[in-house]
Amino acid sequence: MPDFQPSAPGALFPAYKLTAVTPSDATTLVGVRALWIGGAGTISVIAVNDIAAVTLTVPAGTLLPIFAKKVMAATTATLIVAMY
Repeated sequence: MPDFQPSAPGALFPAYKLTAVTPSDATTLVGVRALWIGGAGTISVIAVNDIAAVTLTVPAGTLLPIFAKKVMAATTATLIVAMY
């Protein structure tokens, strides 16, 4: 049986790239499939198809499986990692 080789990574595949996120009202994220939150606090985030931010209170070690467009400057959570 041949090894499974996806033609293009999709939302259900593991992350292929990780990048630290600095909250900013100006920075637009492209291709993010999830956010990992290392330090507890609030995260103000705009999803790909949204125009307004939603603020969530999250504990340390939270994985948010959302297609994020922006992590706003009002965010107090720390150690945020974008998963592509």
